[in-house]
Amino acid sequence: MDQRKIVHVDCDCFYAAIEMRDDPSLATRPLAVGGAADRRGVIATCNYEARAYGVRSAMSSAHALKLCPDLLIIRPRFEAYREASREIHGIFRDYTELIEPLSLDEAYLDVTHSAHFSGSATRIAEDIRRRVWQRLRITVSAGVAPNKFLAKVASDWRKPDGLFVITPEQVDEFVKMLPVARLHGVGKVTAERLGRMGVATCEDLRGWDRLALVREFGAFGERLWGLARGIDEREVTAEHRRQSMSVENTFDRDLPDLPSCIAQLPELLAELARRLARLDESYRPGKPFVKLKFHDFTQTTLEQAGVGLELEHYRDLLAMAYARRGSPVRLIGVGVRLIDLRDEFEQLRLF
Repeated sequence: MDQRKIVHVDCDCFYAAIEMRDDPSLATRPLAVGGAADRRGVIATCNYEARAYGVRSAMSSAHALKLCPDLLIIRPRFEAYREASREIHGIFRDYTELIEPLSLDEAYLDVTHSAHFSGSATRIAEDIRRRVWQRLRITVSAGVAPNKFLAKVASDWRKPDGLFVITPEQVDEFVKMLPVARLHGVGKVTAERLGRMGVATCEDLRGWDRLALVREFGAFGERLWGLARGIDEREVTAEHRRQSMSVENTFDRDLPDLPSCIAQLPELLAELARRLARLDESYRPGKPFVKLKFHDFTQTTLEQAGVGLELEHYRDLLAMAYARRGSPVRLIGVGVRLIDLRDEFEQLRLF
């Protein structure tokens, strides 16, 4: 069995990062995304300026304002966050189909059998971080390790905008010095209980045999015994069925007008056709769509039912999308919504 190569990718203060990107005037002040304090709102995330005051996610907005009176709390724009997440996952799929999303801004990738960079998980993680910054102008942190538990620990090791790698040879020494509070599933109560047992690090935890931990913690004791030795056999569970297929390109220089945008279509559509050809027979193409991101990071997406996937149809869609803004373009995406024939068959069977 091949040694697994797992990458954990985690966007840095994701919602706040999108807000600061779209409004640069927010970048230097304490900022949080969440609900209003007078409506018992809660902080979803905050930037690092706010964290310096002790503001944290899941904290009540009222308490956050007591810690940081100058804190600006803005309402979340979930469609903007979902769109950014879709773009990030599109980048992931260039390296592997084994992607397990944990949230909009966090995912595991199994790149064990990826052919990119001669199979180097470290270089794949570096390239993902570079491309996310280039395309979305937000930073992500990544961890590379032989299993999910260590990859997640590693991604948090050099936050923000960091990369940390734990090779198989380094696992034993790294885990020994790891505080038990960093173990997956160990919350405040369990950490305090372990502390009363004289256990502060995984090296301390290794002094307890498996049966003793099971007596103390039940089934979780078995898990603790394995984690203290860097053992985690959980597989990366791939995401749900595709809803679309697309190709995007961010240009080094903004495209100044519509003709220069149209000139990019043949190459983009050729790559889209290659990707569609790799789909299995349980999908069929649906509505075509185009996406444009303009020089100021505003964007628009346009799709149309009842037309084909030929160049002229995408050219018409592109022209209509461009007319919505009429300014220089930094990104063009072309794609197609996918119809899952297995879902259609299931609906017909139910009827």
